Amino acid sequence: MRPETLVRDHTIYACVMGSRAFGLATEESDTDRRGVFLAPTPLFWRFGKPPTHVEGPAEEQFSWELERFCELALRANPNILECLHSPLVEHADDTGRELLALRHAFLSRRVHETFARYAHGQRRKLDAAVRTHGAPRWKHAMHLLRLLTSARDLLRTGTLTIDVGDHRDALLAVKRGEVSWPEVESWMTRLAGEGEEAARRSPLPEEPDRRRVEDFLVRVRRASALQPDPYDEVVQGVVHGGSLGQG
Repeated sequence: MRPETLVRDHTIYACVMGSRAFGLATEESDTDRRGVFLAPTPLFWRFGKPPTHVEGPAEEQFSWELERFCELALRANPNILECLHSPLVEHADDTGRELLALRHAFLSRRVHETFARYAHGQRRKLDAAVRTHGAPRWKHAMHLLRLLTSARDLLRTGTLTIDVGDHRDALLAVKRGEVSWPEVESWMTRLAGEGEEAARRSPLPEEPDRRRVEDFLVRVRRASALQPDPYDEVVQGVVHGGSLGQG
């Protein structure tokens, strides 16, 4: 089965991400699409396993196989967690809606470490650009401020909200280079400190609910295995209790 076929025929959840989901879109903004596909279980019984992710087939489109997506979400990967909270959902079948219902099972205090580590890496790149070129990449500075704000609020409330809301104008001013770098630095430092404080008092659990997520994954894998597969009679014989001939 070709990767693009997995995305086309087996996507369970699809959303728009990037500036459009963050409430920061302008006329020049692209439309970034992200999705989750469920590879048919029989594909895992062969030597060649299905891909863990697929880029495309459309421009600015990227999808993960469900198991990989869940693994990354349990590790509190910022990009993955944000996908589950996009306000712009384009598709969700029954399994996709179950995945969305598990959103809070993935959240834990681990987000402080992963979001902070990601933010630190981005901050180093901004600092390097300032040293080399005299100014940061302002768009990246804007998105780092957005991420720091989102992480702080998640730790404070236990809820991940990715739309910037009332911060839109201030953040777009940063993107346009209308805010000095020292002011942006001060803003970032303040948000990082507030995130540290929020982590100590966060209502989030220490660990994600791995058992609940795994039960969901096993159940959908089992259901997929029992689906008719007209292209593989041997696989169906195994699934439905048939026997293979002994050569």
